[in-house]
Amino acid sequence: MKKHQKIYEARKLLELSERATMDEIKAGYRTLIKKWHPDKCNAPNKECVEMSDKIINAYRIILDYCNHYKYSFSKEEVKNYLSDEEWWLERFGNDPLWGKKGGEE
Repeated sequence: MKKHQKIYEARKLLELSERATMDEIKAGYRTLIKKWHPDKCNAPNKECVEMSDKIINAYRIILDYCNHYKYSFSKEEVKNYLSDEEWWLERFGNDPLWGKKGGEE
């Protein structure tokens, strides 16, 4: 199986969107592992164990991918992740009409 297919299937199993933060990945994993853990699961024990193993494996695949991903620190890429306030200041700064009121900084 190709690497992309493994990552795609792991992402789907963990119920992640195409873009996810590390916090979302961890939360998805924790939610599913709580649901399927053999000590808590309402399904037959064999099914719970198999699903727990799949969830753990999917989480490892995603973490491995994330740990080897090369992040871009280019100005253009960083601009894609500005907060609403940073976006506004980037475009309008302290303009008297559109910037912060009274030139506050």
